[in-house]
Amino acid sequence: MTGPTIRGILRRAPVVPVIVIDDVAHAAPLARALVDGGLAVLEVTLRTNAALDAIEAMRRAVPDAIVGVGTLTSPRQFAAAREAGAQFGVSPGLTPALVDAARAQAGWPFLPGVMTPSELLAAQEAGFDCCKLFPARQAGGVEMLRALGAVFPDVAFCPTGGVTPADAPDYLALPNVLCVGGSWVAPAHMVRDGDWKGIRGLAAQAAALPRNAAWLKERIA
Repeated sequence: MTGPTIRGILRRAPVVPVIVIDDVAHAAPLARALVDGGLAVLEVTLRTNAALDAIEAMRRAVPDAIVGVGTLTSPRQFAAAREAGAQFGVSPGLTPALVDAARAQAGWPFLPGVMTPSELLAAQEAGFDCCKLFPARQAGGVEMLRALGAVFPDVAFCPTGGVTPADAPDYLALPNVLCVGGSWVAPAHMVRDGDWKGIRGLAAQAAALPRNAAWLKERIA
């Protein structure tokens, strides 16, 4: 029996929290706050030394959630992330070495990052039809996704990078956007202060954002 696909994972919530963990002690309560608020897909970025331990802690704390790893930039990180319990992977870009690393992790959902039409063509040639537009705001944001949608109608996106609560609804209204990635639901100062109630409230607001129904009609798998 196969596991969930990257499209199936990204359809589960309108916002995927992009999480930076400096202290592994924050991982479990943060995960519980986000999941209690309605966001059951979490992305822990490999930007700190605590990231892999945080993934393990989150998997134990919220076993019904889907915990992934972000900022995959080298092939060696793929196996380490999967061994830590990450259930999917996300990269800011895509290289031949990353393609090979993703293929080596058979059955592991992977979301490559693209910024330009040429990069998107390369991703398609490698077999990917679901990508992260990154950094979304700098890449042209909503207008860029509209333009890409006209030329690449079968590609779905998770725009990440500069997305805010104010413009998230504009992204989510697009027919080629499954969800958005955002760090605003787990801001550093609230994590540092242990404001889990406040983060739960931000997650609830994000979970309530409406989405275009085009991709949601597909079976979640």
